[in-house]
Amino acid sequence: MKAMERLLWSIALPGFGQLLNRKYFKGTLFIFLEFLINMQSRFNEAIRLSFLGNTHEAANIIDFQWLMFYPCLYFYAMWDAFKDAGGGQTPYSFLPFVFSAYFVTVGLMLSSSVTFLGIFFGPIWLPMLFVIPGICIGRLLQILLLKFHPPRQ
Repeated sequence: MKAMERLLWSIALPGFGQLLNRKYFKGTLFIFLEFLINMQSRFNEAIRLSFLGNTHEAANIIDFQWLMFYPCLYFYAMWDAFKDAGGGQTPYSFLPFVFSAYFVTVGLMLSSSVTFLGIFFGPIWLPMLFVIPGICIGRLLQILLLKFHPPRQ
């Protein structure tokens, strides 16, 4: 339960889980990096516009060079808080987090030009949708590794 609480707080804001784990330097660093990337990329404004249905406008105002740092920071902060709180004891349990970061980054790169069934999801919704295959492929790889390459005792 403690690990899940830290994970959920890290989803709310990278660094909060670390603060709850009493990792104050790491937590403060993650919060600082979150604010820096968020401000430089204009991420909050893009989120606001996307929620209002203005996904093309969101894609036009976003600074992709800054936002490309966000998926790795976000998923690493979640993993770190979860693991420090006692979660992630199963071997290879980091893989869903890692593959989510990879897939969200790819989704972000594709977000300015991809439409699906005529819908332009933009730089907020498309990367969020890419979390799903990231988790699934990471989990599938974890299961396969556990089955065919079990950890040594």
